[in-house]
Formats: sequence, structure tokens, C-alpha cells
Amino acid sequence: MKTYRIAAIPADGIGPEVIDAGNEVLAALAEQVGDIAFDVTTFDWGSDYYKKHGVMMPEDGLEQLKPFDAIYFGAVGAPDVPDHVTLWGLRLPICQGFDQYANVRPTKIIPGVQSPLRNVKVGDLDWVIVRENSEGEYSGHGGRAHKGMPEEVGTEVAIFTRAGVMRIMRYAFSLAQQRPRKLLTVVTKSNAQRHGMVMWDEIAAEVSKEFPDVTWDKMLVDAMTVRMTLKPQSIDTVVATNLHADILSDLAGALAGSLGVAPTANIDPEGRYPSMFEPIHGSAFDITGQGIANPVATFWTAVQMLEHLGQPQAGERLMSAVERVCAAGIMTPDVGGTATTREVTDAVIEALRGRNALASGLKATD
Repeated sequence: MKTYRIAAIPADGIGPEVIDAGNEVLAALAEQVGDIAFDVTTFDWGSDYYKKHGVMMPEDGLEQLKPFDAIYFGAVGAPDVPDHVTLWGLRLPICQGFDQYANVRPTKIIPGVQSPLRNVKVGDLDWVIVRENSEGEYSGHGGRAHKGMPEEVGTEVAIFTRAGVMRIMRYAFSLAQQRPRKLLTVVTKSNAQRHGMVMWDEIAAEVSKEFPDVTWDKMLVDAMTVRMTLKPQSIDTVVATNLHADILSDLAGALAGSLGVAPTANIDPEGRYPSMFEPIHGSAFDITGQGIANPVATFWTAVQMLEHLGQPQAGERLMSAVERVCAAGIMTPDVGGTATTREVTDAVIEALRGRNALASGLKATD
């Protein structure tokens, strides 16, 4: 029996709802697999913690997280707390403090989920977007001078290091090499950003020589949005900067049907620290407490976590269950269904147990 220690940080909005669902599904998966277990410890950090203590997490938060095998993160952000406070107080300190420099966001059309793109079906949109996750536009460097004055100045400095770009390029080329199409697109804005982005292009060309079996091309980020929309079948693996990939991956989730099905892994490829797994969708306070949050992104995120922990077969089993449930029409309203979070979760658990209630599209609770 292999037991994995998981640090759960549900945080804000619908985060607790979907992380609770994810923990239930992981427990059911472990029961079926038989030789794995999950020891989950929940941390109450987030916006409510901030309102009580003035910080999003304790000063020794990273030390508390360090012994865990992985971090299962819900969502961060609240209407009454500035976004830069929540992001820089919790998520980014974990990503940067644990050097989780590879943000990996797979995107595909799940059976039963309708893409807003015309004539695009399951299999036509199957991408992985690799986001540099430690520097670039989110380095946190810059400042404001003459605040409130007519001559006020604000600077936001994007920092690109050769070491940082080299390692994310190698990670992206290696990932593309493992995928059937062996195709990578490098996204920059090197026509306008003539220093850091030109360096990105040059380093991509250098690293490509280490992967002669990978076909690669490069695109400007604005042109990439057009390609994603009009020629989704031409894309496979994508690598881009912190800001550009952040935006493109949200577009990718929407093109696949909903951000509610879009997962994320924040990976330390060297395995020095725990990696963190989270759905893309954010805290979604507009539906918090209504019981209709889509847990699919959180389940898919758990699949990424299982793969990272060395349990790919368990991950495949969970992903298969999720796809069967969606194909049966048991989905939340954001993807055109009528099911609740509870009903989708129960249906996935039933699918993991091999029950046949899904065949007719009935809810597991019927």
C-alpha cells in the first residue's frame, strides 16, 4: 500500500466545493485501485484567513507544505479583497517558493461537452499549453512613483533569464517529444518586445537542436489567438511566457467548452518540492453556494496529480470515468447540463465502481 500525503487548500469561492468533490473521488478511486491511499490534510488559508489575520497564509506556510507529496488547490480571490493581495499572498508564493516553474494546462474536448467552435468535434482540439511559471511578466518587479500626482509613474518589469527560458523550453520540447504528433509551437511577441522575446526565440532555436524529432514553429501571440480559433487541428503542444500562456490557456478552456473543465498542474520537474494542482476556473463567487460548480476540472487536475505521483494507470481510470459521465449527459449548467456538483460527483464515483447507471444517461441518484 502506497500512501500519498496531500495538502488540500480549498481557499475561496467554489474552491471548497470542488476540492471536497475531488477528495471524495480520490477516496473512491483508492478504494477501487486497492494499493494506494490518500492522507489529506486541509489548510484553511485564503481570503477568510486574510480577514482574520491580515495575511493569506502563515509566515511559515511553505515549511508546513514542504513534507507533502502534492498540493491540491481550489481557487483564490474574493470580491472584498484586492486581487493582487490574494494572488501574491497565496498562490504565487507557493508557485515561486517551490520553484514550480512548469505550469501545464492540457485542453481537449471531452465527450458530451460542446465546443463553441463550428465543425470541431472530440479529437480535433487536443492541446497542452506549457506556461513559464516563475519569472517573465509575473516576476513582481517594478513600482510606483509620485502616487496620486499628475506625473504618477507605474512600472511593471518583465524579467527573462537564460536559465529560466532554457529550462522551460527543454521541458516543452521534451513534452512534445512524448506526444504522438511531436509538434511544438513557441509563442512570443518578438516583433514588439525586442529584448526578452527575441531571446525566447533564439533560445527556442538552440534547444530545438537537442530534439531533432520534434517539429516546431513559432507565432506571435496575437496571431496565435486566430490560429487557435480557426485552425485548432494544427496545434498540439504550446509553450509561452507567464502572461501570454495565462491568457491563451483561458481561451483554450473556453474553446473546449468551459473553464469548468480546464485543469492545471504547477510542476517542479526536479521533484525538490511538492507540486501543486488546481482547476483554472477561479473562485466564481457568482455561483458559490449554489451547488452547481463544475467539478470536472478538479477531477482532471487530480488525474494530473496522479500522473505526477507515478500512478498513470489510476489517472487513466479516473479520466475514463469522468469522460463516461460527461458522455452520458451528466453535466453542470456551464456546459449545458442540469446536474449539480453532487450529482456529477456521485456519477463519477459510480463509474469508478463499474456501475451501469450511466448507460441510459440517468443520474446516479435516480
